[in-house]
Amino acid sequence: MSPRPTEASTLMYKEAAQAAQVVHDQLLANADLMERLGERLRALAPSVVVTCARGSSDHAATFAKYLIETRLGVPTSSAAPSVSSVYDARPRFQGALCLAISQSGSSPDLLTTVRKARESGAIVVALVNAENTPLAELADHLVPLAAGSETSVAATKSFIASLSAVTHLIGAWMPDRELSEALRKAPKQLERAWSQDWSAALATLASASDLYVIGRGIGLGVAQEAALKLKETCGLHAEAISAAELRHGPMALVGTGFPVLMFSQNDEARAGIEQLAMELATRDAAVMIAGSHCPRALNLSAEPAHPAIEPILLIQSFYRLANALAIARGLDPDHPPHLRKVTETV
Repeated sequence: MSPRPTEASTLMYKEAAQAAQVVHDQLLANADLMERLGERLRALAPSVVVTCARGSSDHAATFAKYLIETRLGVPTSSAAPSVSSVYDARPRFQGALCLAISQSGSSPDLLTTVRKARESGAIVVALVNAENTPLAELADHLVPLAAGSETSVAATKSFIASLSAVTHLIGAWMPDRELSEALRKAPKQLERAWSQDWSAALATLASASDLYVIGRGIGLGVAQEAALKLKETCGLHAEAISAAELRHGPMALVGTGFPVLMFSQNDEARAGIEQLAMELATRDAAVMIAGSHCPRALNLSAEPAHPAIEPILLIQSFYRLANALAIARGLDPDHPPHLRKVTETV
């Protein structure tokens, strides 16, 4: 029998800890590429953006949706790969930007969707970690994520690399000097985010069976990612919900002791998230909140930054918690049951 892993011995821990360096190197490597791509997108002026991704990459696409729509005003929607791969439909993509995000760049349904999007007139920008892949070959413009090898089943540094690449792209597309400058500070901030101590949440989560993970706006994508990681590495049934959607039915489950993990970035969504946190706390829910403050909740320390950067930092702090929680629950986060690193769907 293999010895039980310690927190710092897991691949998940070691790979997540590399995120700051990955983002630093990525920003330098892609600087000229992003400048040219930004000019190209301004000239093309796509009328709509369609994202194509699965799993953690689709959560990065949610982050992209909110950044694109709030910063550029371009409607952005996630493509359902099965529309092309299973039903063999051919949506009309003339004048669209197809933003494909993938770690492996080889999932058949994603490739089918991107191929049909390109054939129907879309410009394809692919954010890919594995560069010599079929998806990279399909792209009009390839953006390397440059996260390096990632062996743990749980995507960590590659997800953060996706978020930084999305932010870099949008900052170049606008262009937005404030956002671009904020991103240049992100590697140092990621180092500090990794050192944040969220271990106080272990007492609530170690014995939990269900919980909600709440975010809103540009923070929703990292709430989705956190819920996925809790499921795959901690064996914990977690559901990601928008702070607004929680009131439309799911609130009925929140009673005494029900765990709720909340992410709050410093933008227009913060006031509503704080109000919801107070409401849940008055119901005696076990509220844990990061990025904001609630007097009756467990307040998790967070690294302050530009509102578009804060979700990236919050998920980095969360990864350390998730790794520790898996160990506390007697699990190995590197080898979750029934899963493998690359998942190929048709």
